[in-house]
Amino acid sequence: MVNPTATSTKKEPEKGFDINEFGEKISAAITSVTVKDKAIFSRQFAAMFNAGVGMLRCLSVLTEQCGNPKLKKALVQIRDEVEQGGSLAEAMGKHPGCFDKLYVSMVAAGEVGGVLDEVLNRLAILLEKSAKLQNELKSAMSYPQTVGGIAVIIFLGMTIFLLPTFTGIFDQLDAQLPAFTQMMMNVSFFLRGPTLPADVPDAESWLEERNYYIIMFVGVLIGIAVAIQAYYKTPAGRFQIDGLILKAPIFGELVEKSAVASFCNVFGTLTRSGVPILNAMEIVRDTAGNEVIADAIDYAKDQIQEGGSISEAFRERGVMPALAVQMMSIGEETGELDKMLVKVGAFYEDEVEQAIKGLTSMLEPLMIVVIGGMVGSILLSMYLPMFAVMEQIG
Repeated sequence: MVNPTATSTKKEPEKGFDINEFGEKISAAITSVTVKDKAIFSRQFAAMFNAGVGMLRCLSVLTEQCGNPKLKKALVQIRDEVEQGGSLAEAMGKHPGCFDKLYVSMVAAGEVGGVLDEVLNRLAILLEKSAKLQNELKSAMSYPQTVGGIAVIIFLGMTIFLLPTFTGIFDQLDAQLPAFTQMMMNVSFFLRGPTLPADVPDAESWLEERNYYIIMFVGVLIGIAVAIQAYYKTPAGRFQIDGLILKAPIFGELVEKSAVASFCNVFGTLTRSGVPILNAMEIVRDTAGNEVIADAIDYAKDQIQEGGSISEAFRERGVMPALAVQMMSIGEETGELDKMLVKVGAFYEDEVEQAIKGLTSMLEPLMIVVIGGMVGSILLSMYLPMFAVMEQIG
């Protein structure tokens, strides 16, 4: 008989291992938030906020439809913090992997000035321009990388598999190999691995010598790469290598124009959004991407604190084109520096686009010449001994 006065306690079921939750955490950890993701988020946020939708409602809707797991996880925490009374900028600042210093500073300026929708629209435009510039640079480099990789594969294939088939022919003809052919044969023997040439008297010593040279060659390459990387991490090394990049014959001008376009767009957008000029200089310095230009920005910031002008500081450092410096000077004189910077940024964006097109058109015939030279060197090494034999027969 059950005692009616007895009370039964129910234990809460223990939460087991949730494979879906674990998968979401792993996905959020390995996924990165791209410039395009932030641009789409900013555009949608601005449209909804401008239409009168409340901030919490905007964040809830954007969280539900967000396809990036890392950004979605951050938006959930941002929404909860805003719901508890925190500011949007402070909540975003706790997720530097999703929202950088530039983004947080502009959102903070928009909240203080009551123009968050306008700031978000400007952010979307700025991020879209940045994504477009990055895609153009990647597309310009993808062609030589692809063609260069194919050229290396063709060269290795002909050297390892085609050239050794002529070794027996040359031995039967008893012809003295020209120096160039002998060099290519040595390269072929070096790359063929355990396959030994027929005329090696001591196979074991040959393999030991070959392995020694392979290890030494690979070790030298790794040592050079590690040394350059370690030197680049030092302030002096980074400054020197970035300076050499700006002076490079073909890519230096492209890097300079790209940096000018990025600086003008970011700095103009920050000052237009109400960010104090010194804070804007700090943010732009962090996004410069080149230590030489970043050093010039630091110098310009010091000059501003002492009552100087931005244009004069950049003119003294000489890291920006004369046209950009002159237009900055005009903007300072007229009191419309932000508008002038946006115009300069748009101008140099077009310059970068034209430079990329010119670089691509120049690389196409250059890569064809490189591939022709690789294939021609293999064929030349094969036919030179035949010409020598024909001369002897004649």
